[in-house]
Amino acid sequence: MSASDWWKGAVTYQVYPRSFQDTNGDGIGDIPGITRRLPYIADLGVDAIWLSPVFTSPMLDMGYDVSDYTDIDPTFGTLSDFTQLIEKAHDLGLKIIVDQVLSHCSDQHPFFRESRADRTNPKADWFVWADPKPDGSPPNNWLSVFGGTAWAWDARRKQYYLHNFLTQQPDFNFHNPDVQEWHLANMRFWLERGVDGVRLDTVNYFFHDPLLRDNPADHREKTQAEANPYGMQYHLFDKNRPENLPWIERIRALLDEFPARTSVGEMGESHHAIRMMGDYTAPGRLHQCYSFEMMGYDYTPEFFRSRIKDFFEGAPEGWPMWAFSNHDVPRHATRWAKHAITQDALAKQAAALILAFEGSICLWQGEELGQTDTTLSFDELTDPQGIAFWPEPVGRDNTRTPMVWDNSPQGGFSTATPWLPVKPPQLSRNVAAQAQDPDSVLNFYRHMLAFRRDTPVLRIGKTRFLDLPDPVLGFLRGDDLACIFNLSPTPVALTVAGLHGLIGGPSLAANLAGDTLTLGPNGVAFARTAGPL
Repeated sequence: MSASDWWKGAVTYQVYPRSFQDTNGDGIGDIPGITRRLPYIADLGVDAIWLSPVFTSPMLDMGYDVSDYTDIDPTFGTLSDFTQLIEKAHDLGLKIIVDQVLSHCSDQHPFFRESRADRTNPKADWFVWADPKPDGSPPNNWLSVFGGTAWAWDARRKQYYLHNFLTQQPDFNFHNPDVQEWHLANMRFWLERGVDGVRLDTVNYFFHDPLLRDNPADHREKTQAEANPYGMQYHLFDKNRPENLPWIERIRALLDEFPARTSVGEMGESHHAIRMMGDYTAPGRLHQCYSFEMMGYDYTPEFFRSRIKDFFEGAPEGWPMWAFSNHDVPRHATRWAKHAITQDALAKQAAALILAFEGSICLWQGEELGQTDTTLSFDELTDPQGIAFWPEPVGRDNTRTPMVWDNSPQGGFSTATPWLPVKPPQLSRNVAAQAQDPDSVLNFYRHMLAFRRDTPVLRIGKTRFLDLPDPVLGFLRGDDLACIFNLSPTPVALTVAGLHGLIGGPSLAANLAGDTLTLGPNGVAFARTAGPL
């Protein structure tokens, strides 16, 4: 692989800055804290870090409501702190990918304040404005992800504006070419400061249907209303528009001006996410794209097999990034608990599983500890989505609680009361204790990451699935590396001819005697093959 293709098959570690390390005693993580902990991330063996937003923001959506795209929020530090972070990361061989929230901004952004003043100002058409229906109701049936209509009334303009998320997060009008040029300039600012890539938030939300047509109902049968009615629509007109793709190509052209840069798109779609990941990573578009497809509750061989096969069969020139968890969903150690013989066994199997997949990989901070969701009471919540839909679906605070570094009262995260609590179940799974235990989840992640790094077919080798009975998932990477997983808490034995001995380090609860492979609960087998399987 060339230096410009470093991202292909790479492993990225997602850092949520508010929850990683506090250095100034205010209970909120900051950029100097991330810089302090960079050796830990480098020692894990990952290739890159994705930073959730650190830009100026009122923090109503924890930084995903940006009010200044080219400065650092004082909560997190300064531009100088950011420069030091980049320099130290590069010294340690780590790449830095920054979140870019382009589809919407904060209502405190000066451009939105100008736009809402009247219908004739220079920024009047920079956001999505629409007249009410004759009865005063919103122009169509589009819904907000965070609940209710996606339209908010503004008395100054006597119009509605579009917000796919919070009312305080107005959507930019990407049909206006000036908006596109301005956002390209914002991204150029960070690329010139040395970042190695951009993660594009809600990459399928940029354009809307200019005719403002109603979305139809979701075509999938529903027996009852969903807790969040957003999922009851088929989102043909408020997102997923064909105009997104030429805009993505413009972003790629910008990135191609800078050596060895990459892009990652977040595909926020529940209907055709795998196909759309392929469309968005076709030549000349995004380098890689991930969706929430593997962040649900399915844990069956057919589920994982179908997602990987569907992607590479449908997009042979595209490239996926797979993730089991992130800052928006419950941690997979919690979601998949019923499939575990023990929490550690499941956490280790999940590490072996995802790090054996063809594609790039994203790990969510704390998953290398086998961390679980934190149980929070309503009064402890800060997440507007969690508050709006309490008690279900579970909001996002449960997965965002602070990183636990040691067994001190706040887990070594802060000397102050943290913005979200550190509770005993999470405190027990701290870095310091696991670093000393050779059998810990943390040390298994380190071993598995080294195995992937030192085994080229795990980064770029093709995948061929094996015909094995449930609950076993098996596939070959390249010509001769078999990867076999018992996705259940019950032992299994099966005949697999052609295996040429287990690879000891990454294999777990596995035994090979002749052609008989025995896998214990949540067992994992990596083996070289003596011939075709």
